Amino acid sequence: MRSDWQNKATSWIVAAALGLSAVTNAAAQQAAKPASRAEATRLIADLRRIVTPEGVERAEKVKIGGIEQWVSIRGVDKRNPVLLMLHGGPGFVEMPYSWYFQRGWEDYFTVVQWDQRGAGKTYLLNDPAQLEPTMTRERMVEDTEEMVAWLRKEFGKDKIFLLGHSWGSVLGLEFAQRRPQWLHAYIGMGQVTNSPESERRGLQFALERAKRDGNAEALRELATIEGYAQPGKPLAAKDLYLQRKWLGHYGGALRSLQGYDTVSAAVALAPEYSDAEIARIWEGNEFSEKRLLVEAMQRDYSSVQRLDCPVILFNGRDDYNVSSELAAEWFGRLQAPSKQLVWFERSAHVMFTEEPGKTLVSLVRYARPIAERAGDAAPE
Repeated sequence: MRSDWQNKATSWIVAAALGLSAVTNAAAQQAAKPASRAEATRLIADLRRIVTPEGVERAEKVKIGGIEQWVSIRGVDKRNPVLLMLHGGPGFVEMPYSWYFQRGWEDYFTVVQWDQRGAGKTYLLNDPAQLEPTMTRERMVEDTEEMVAWLRKEFGKDKIFLLGHSWGSVLGLEFAQRRPQWLHAYIGMGQVTNSPESERRGLQFALERAKRDGNAEALRELATIEGYAQPGKPLAAKDLYLQRKWLGHYGGALRSLQGYDTVSAAVALAPEYSDAEIARIWEGNEFSEKRLLVEAMQRDYSSVQRLDCPVILFNGRDDYNVSSELAAEWFGRLQAPSKQLVWFERSAHVMFTEEPGKTLVSLVRYARPIAERAGDAAPE
């Protein structure tokens, strides 16, 4: 039978526990509601802070192609292989939402995000009037060469990994043809191969889905671009945007989301960008698209039959924004020292957002061992 003092002690413990729980819950509720963007970005920055003595966490300007260009460099051990990510667009920077998908990569690679010429913070660093005449694909491939050369020297690496996503895969593929000896491997995501054919297949996808859906509005609008991306017909930006509107509506760009609204919202939480920079971040996207997008949509790499470095292709099964089916056909014909095709069954064009876990596992399984065999990796 319990004594009176035992009952009192139990009551006190329960009361104390309830009080602590109330305090904890109140703190949790307060912590769950950041009062400002500054508070939210500070929390994100703290959560992903690199604390290892061998680590690197840098955000800085680098002189590339005669102008200041912005990079973020992050990793837990500088002995790990360097991985440079070439963002899409043109001008759609991926640094500002890398806080969501990248942290795991940093345990195995030194990851470099780069706001390309005319994009993101690099656009804001420079006078647009001076940038404009330099906004060419050739100049940006040369920028990529300079950036890779700088990284090799900065980190004492003979080779790095180059990961090109969407528009970045145009730059990445052209770089891999020119400088294969600088690469452990080229990794293509949303790989551009034959753009005009990809555009035609994207339109067919949107039409088929609209017919199945009985979507009269979509069918009416898509009918206005009959002959889209056909040989000999110039590609108009307005037609491209209309095709993308309905392709995106039916999940051909992001499988789980209609459009990029959620990604755009995640960008607003980027610790690397000030409030003023976030307010203007899409200026560079518009600036770059006007000068590069239509030309990029006419690129055809069907004749590229060999690369002299290992090649890894990450393919979203439902990617119609840049046809993954077409990329797989091209990859099947490609000759390379080694190659690996990885299908992302629950993704469209942005697999690192839709399947971040599989992206990490695939980088560790298929890319990192190439560097390990070359002696370019920190011991685990």
